[in-house]
Amino acid sequence: MTPGEFNALSEFEAVALLRPLVNIPAWAKTVSDGRPYSSVEDVLQAAGSACENWRPEDIAQALSAHPRIGERANGNGKEAQLSRGEQATLDISQQSVIDALYDGNQRYEQRFGRVFLIRARGRSSEEILDNLQRRLKNSPDAEDHETAQQLKEITLLRLKEIFQP
Repeated sequence: MTPGEFNALSEFEAVALLRPLVNIPAWAKTVSDGRPYSSVEDVLQAAGSACENWRPEDIAQALSAHPRIGERANGNGKEAQLSRGEQATLDISQQSVIDALYDGNQRYEQRFGRVFLIRARGRSSEEILDNLQRRLKNSPDAEDHETAQQLKEITLLRLKEIFQP
C-alpha cells in the first residue's frame, strides 16, 4: 500500500487496517485522523508520536491481546496472525528453551501482573531469555517504560509492513 492509497481509505477502512497492529483504538483513530500523509516516513512519524500518548490502561488493553513469548497465538484474527509471524523465527525446539521461557514468563507475570512483551522479530531465543532475565530485575516504573517501548517497536514494525511493496 502507498501513502496515497492509505489516504484514500474511508475513516472506517483506515481504522480497521490499523486496529490489528495494536489493540489501542484511540491510537488507530489518531493515525487515521492525521491523514493525508505524503510519505511512509510521515505515517511512521505520526504513528510514533501517537504512541507517546499511551496511558497505562491503553497498554494493559494492548497486552491482553498478546500471547506469551514462546506460545502460539490462538485464533484466526489479524493480530494473532501477526503474533505468530513475529514469533515464527524463534528457535524454541529445545526443551530447555521452552522450559526457560515458561519459567521466566511465570516469574514475570507474578512480579509485574502482565505478560512479558518483547519485540521478537530479529531476536534469537537466547536474546529474548537474556532480556527476560534482565527485565525481571527492573523496578515497576522502569518495566512500565520498557514495556511501552517494546509495544511501540512492535506496532511500528507492523505498520511498516503495510507499506512494503
